[in-house]
Amino acid sequence: MDFTFTEEQQAAVEAAEAVFSGVAPDSVPSPALTPGAVADDFDRPLWRRLAEADLLSLLLAPERGGAGLDAVALCLVLRESAKVLARVPLLETSAAALALETYGGDAARSELLPRIGRGEAVITVASNGRTGHDPAELSVEARRDDDGGDWVLDGVHTAVPWAQAADYVLLPAHTGEGRAVLALLPRSHDRLTLADQVSTSGERYARLSLDAARVPDQDMITDDGCWEWLRCLLAAGTCALALGLGEAVLSMTSDYAGKREQFGFPIATFQAVAVQTADRYIDLRAMEATLWQAAWRLGNPAAGGPLPAAADIAVAKIWAADGVRRVVQSAQHLHGGFGADTDYALHRYHAWAKQLELSLGPAAAHEEALGDLIAAHPLG
Repeated sequence: MDFTFTEEQQAAVEAAEAVFSGVAPDSVPSPALTPGAVADDFDRPLWRRLAEADLLSLLLAPERGGAGLDAVALCLVLRESAKVLARVPLLETSAAALALETYGGDAARSELLPRIGRGEAVITVASNGRTGHDPAELSVEARRDDDGGDWVLDGVHTAVPWAQAADYVLLPAHTGEGRAVLALLPRSHDRLTLADQVSTSGERYARLSLDAARVPDQDMITDDGCWEWLRCLLAAGTCALALGLGEAVLSMTSDYAGKREQFGFPIATFQAVAVQTADRYIDLRAMEATLWQAAWRLGNPAAGGPLPAAADIAVAKIWAADGVRRVVQSAQHLHGGFGADTDYALHRYHAWAKQLELSLGPAAAHEEALGDLIAAHPLG
């Protein structure tokens, strides 16, 4: 395995840095001071700039106007987006687009994907299920209608990001045989209803309900493993967001500690402060190494020995969930009361970090899942 990024991947990072360089983390009201969502919509001007920079078509095939890149490239761009708390559905739309590129039908590939690359269509993914703890596909039942043509869906997904602003929703469901499938629905579907929710970071989420929603067969993805693959891609992308956010927070903390003086010296010169920041640097490097391993395995599923790619995803989630929490906790501690000042950006990063930690789930659960995978796939 070679962690050296290709020229195309490095070019994507440079383009992302240029686009995100003008983004201000405090462009919307503070989530600490806002009783509801901080905004009704995502950052549409930024979305247009991402489309103009060809960053929305990174993962699409060249015949559909894309660059044909992989999950590693997506994670590199997501990492940059999190450094400035970019309020765009980049992870959800890109992951859904790659799922449609990989598993979708001809109609979606030829008609919808080029619109996504141009920034004209937005897709979100309902991945949290009914509670956020149980397998997401179990929260919606998918069955064939009596004529064996369309599918009929019933159920609920909660905490769907950017749902009110998206044009389509891609969601997992289960069949009567227990198979996981994916359904693509327009947000305007007459049997789809949304109820407002607010995330820990202050973003507008939704509870999505389906009441006998009919979905044409061409808008269903029934390939074995399609949802598991998409779930792993979303998890890797979330780990990339956690890494980028953590790196930005550590940089803020280092700058502050170098300027803040006590007893006539910068607090960065104190051993206790240096030890804390060094530990957080180690956390970030571990988060980075496990992220690239996981993202690489998504494109090379057979290259990791007896363990499936889900094992590498579990390791990345263990480090990301614990690491991003430790980074922001140390940052708040070293900033003192200044870290809670709502005129300073750190409290915004803390809220986003907590949302990412909740999205990833507890590290102990991923450790248990990793143990189950090792038990089911002996290494000897």
